[in-house]
Amino acid sequence: METFGVVVIGAGPGGYPAAIRAAQLGASVALVEREYLGGTCLNWGCIPSKALIHTSDLYAQMRSSGSLGLKTESATFDYAAMAERKEQVVRGLRSGVKQLLAANGVKVLEGTASFENRKRIVVNSKSGNEVIGAEKTIIATGATSSMPSFLPRHERVVESRAFLDLKSAPARVLVLGGGVIGCEFACMLGQLGVQVTIVEILQDIAAFLDADVRRELRRQMEKTLGIRILTGTSLENITADDRVVRGTAAGEALEADLLLAALGRRPVTQELQLENAGLKTNQHGFIEVDDYGVTQVSTTYAIGDVTGGPQLAHAATSQGLVAAQNACTRTRRKNEKCIPYCIFTSPEVGAVGLTEQEAQQKGREVKTGKFNFGALGKSLAIGHPSGFVKWVADAETEQLLGAQVIGVQATDLIAEATTAIRAELTATELAQTIHCHPTLAEAWMEAADVLLGEPIHTAKRKGLGARA
Repeated sequence: METFGVVVIGAGPGGYPAAIRAAQLGASVALVEREYLGGTCLNWGCIPSKALIHTSDLYAQMRSSGSLGLKTESATFDYAAMAERKEQVVRGLRSGVKQLLAANGVKVLEGTASFENRKRIVVNSKSGNEVIGAEKTIIATGATSSMPSFLPRHERVVESRAFLDLKSAPARVLVLGGGVIGCEFACMLGQLGVQVTIVEILQDIAAFLDADVRRELRRQMEKTLGIRILTGTSLENITADDRVVRGTAAGEALEADLLLAALGRRPVTQELQLENAGLKTNQHGFIEVDDYGVTQVSTTYAIGDVTGGPQLAHAATSQGLVAAQNACTRTRRKNEKCIPYCIFTSPEVGAVGLTEQEAQQKGREVKTGKFNFGALGKSLAIGHPSGFVKWVADAETEQLLGAQVIGVQATDLIAEATTAIRAELTATELAQTIHCHPTLAEAWMEAADVLLGEPIHTAKRKGLGARA
């Protein structure tokens, strides 16, 4: 039996970086993966969906570029070609991960891993079972899409992974769930001219965002993309046949060519046989860990979606690097707490730290500062005046506690806010930091000025003046 210093189970955005870092720290490392290197994110999530979203966004910009002096009325799209390009991107990145693992001396084992005991892992593959030894283990098995039992099992009812396998775009789509996944796919389809209806049981979409950000997102999805959003209601009486999918919401009959179930994700733990390692999941099926990524068993770590934390690829990567360091060295490092969110809707959204509503729920006194892209020279020059950035700061110390941005390139802009909050900067320090002009990032400086009551390019009471 071959024994490794570290065995990583799952080669997603948390698992393969953990394996590489453990190898860099001198450990002998085995990485077990039952499907493709890169996990859900690379193969059936973040990367393929963003490839499609990028193309649909370009198409929508072309169709609406008349105001910029461009004539593109004849622009069309080929969804089959979009899908093929998406696959090319995925294959290229998957190959890159394979090369990185090989370059760092990580042994990759194809198969499904399960615990025989705390120190022995069984890898079940097409060629049979192989038992390997593990001094330390990092569980990175992730999560999979939820498909509730009330949904009919039919080819016209799909979750996100099956949706990404489509080679043609349906004309009408029902999206069940107004969270991140549902809103991203709805916007992508809406930009291509697909008739989209979202049904969300909560009172609003993207409920974790501040109310003003949600309002702006919903307004643009409905007004600009023509997406119909039904909130505070459930989709009932769902049926599917060879022609259509049907259901009712608030007594209204709905019909579409496809139903996309975007109802969250559940942890992948069923095949691990955790009890053999002295582990158990909580009532929600997640593996609980401490601040250092350690489970109930001191030699076993867990990272990413399987732990019930933020279901974000970049969070899993960070946790994987922390777990690898803690497994291989005496230097103890905690998991990062400042984790940004990004939503690739149209418009994009970025968020980090406390929202205004979270601060209020905690009983904290805060000040906010908001700056509209419509008052920013760069935004107007590139034809994207919608949206805003927003700071949330402690009312007494003016330390920056949270930030949100909705609008063009929001998923990139949130990085500056994340750095500022992690560094515990104050609004004054951010406002006094010189930003290049004309750029979108200037909005953060302008919003800090607003928070401090010293706006330059926003009138305090009357109207807005664009930064020229």
